[in-house]
Amino acid sequence: MKSYIKIYGPPVLKSIRVLEKLAVKMPEVCIMDSVLIRDLPKNLASDIGGYFSAAGIHVPIERCESIISKSGESLGEYDFFFEWSKKPSSAQFNDLIEKIDDALAPLGSGYTITTKPR
Repeated sequence: MKSYIKIYGPPVLKSIRVLEKLAVKMPEVCIMDSVLIRDLPKNLASDIGGYFSAAGIHVPIERCESIISKSGESLGEYDFFFEWSKKPSSAQFNDLIEKIDDALAPLGSGYTITTKPR
């Protein structure tokens, strides 16, 4: 399953960075976004680690191997997605929404979330 995020900002770019940082701490998801990550090689941990490091986000090397979605781009009208490794429970999904709410609130960005099968 993928939980697609459409950001209503500004600041869209800062919002994407906040979502990336949030995802690093969630081992049950991998990600893709419309602005930055999609151009990275999906199998080079050093490039992925360097990308996050340049943004001030520490990503353990083992997480570099799993943070970027390997399912290809399918963002369409959305800005970001969280791809679940297995179907999330209601509690996991609600936890994601709460984390997104908390992360985007200081930026003043709004968003919608739509979850679909892969």
